[in-house]
Amino acid sequence: MTLTPSMFLLVCPFLFLAGFVDSIAGGGGLISMPIYLLAGLPPHTAVATNKLSSTCGTALTTVRFIKNRLINLKLALPSIAAAIIGSTLGAKISILLSEAILRRTIICVLPVAAFFVMNRRLFHEEGEGQAQISVRTLTVATVSAFVIGMYDGMYGPGTGSFLIIAFTVFAKLPVKTANAQAKIINLTSNVTALTVFLLEGKALIPLGLAAAVCNMAGNYAGSGLVMTKGGKIVRPLLLVVLAVLFIKLVYESLRI
Repeated sequence: MTLTPSMFLLVCPFLFLAGFVDSIAGGGGLISMPIYLLAGLPPHTAVATNKLSSTCGTALTTVRFIKNRLINLKLALPSIAAAIIGSTLGAKISILLSEAILRRTIICVLPVAAFFVMNRRLFHEEGEGQAQISVRTLTVATVSAFVIGMYDGMYGPGTGSFLIIAFTVFAKLPVKTANAQAKIINLTSNVTALTVFLLEGKALIPLGLAAAVCNMAGNYAGSGLVMTKGGKIVRPLLLVVLAVLFIKLVYESLRI
């Protein structure tokens, strides 16, 4: 696929915004993935290139959690292994799907992902103490990492939010612990899927790297801010971007 200056001009500012939004309210992938598609990238290429840029942004945040010793290794290690397996399977399934089927899958998944990410009432906000690691907690976290890791390998947006919901609601982890565990698992599934896509030659590396720099800059700019009205700004913006993409994908599917 031929890269054009207009692709960089469209993608890079929105990837900065995606990183900024993600550091404040989460759900940055709901901006980055649609923008790649709106820039004209085929679904497989869009998913692969989005993995390249999002991996860098997720890595930046994960390092912060590691430095602050918020990662519980006893809980993280089995979940990381499960995420690697799940993400590998998901990425391979994504590659096997035709462009038309993947596009229709995105049409179905996108509104669901948006609903879960933007509906903050689904997040279990209770409990800020030390995480109590039991067999049940390890089992739920590992299964969640596998299932959601597979989704991340196939598509991706909303993965971090899905993991936090699973860890707080079902594994009963404190929010801070759940957030930290979600980041390292999300990073694992991103790196795993990215490796598969790179080996298959699906990613547009120059665009992905340029977008990654912008995404990391957005994460850095937003990470130090406390925005009490962030959700009021973020959610309408997400809805506009998603609505435009949804119309575009439906239109293209009807033409096939």
